[in-house]
Amino acid sequence: MDETTYTDEEVGKHVVTADGDRVGTVTAVRHGTPYIDPDPDAFDRIKAAMGWEDVNDDAYPLQEGEVDEITNEEIRLRQF
Repeated sequence: MDETTYTDEEVGKHVVTADGDRVGTVTAVRHGTPYIDPDPDAFDRIKAAMGWEDVNDDAYPLQEGEVDEITNEEIRLRQF
């Protein structure tokens, strides 16, 4: 995916894996970076793959290279 400009329109979108499993919801966009509130059930499965082991926030940054597709309702992650 080409570089994307994230806006407040992404807030509220579900974040899903390449397989369609919901892993969280975008809660904010700060300086062009979407932040995800992870679903508790999915957090342990994805935190290492997303590089979130050392982050101690309620919302976690989503990096450009992790996104495969953005629709009106969701952000789909690349296979990891």
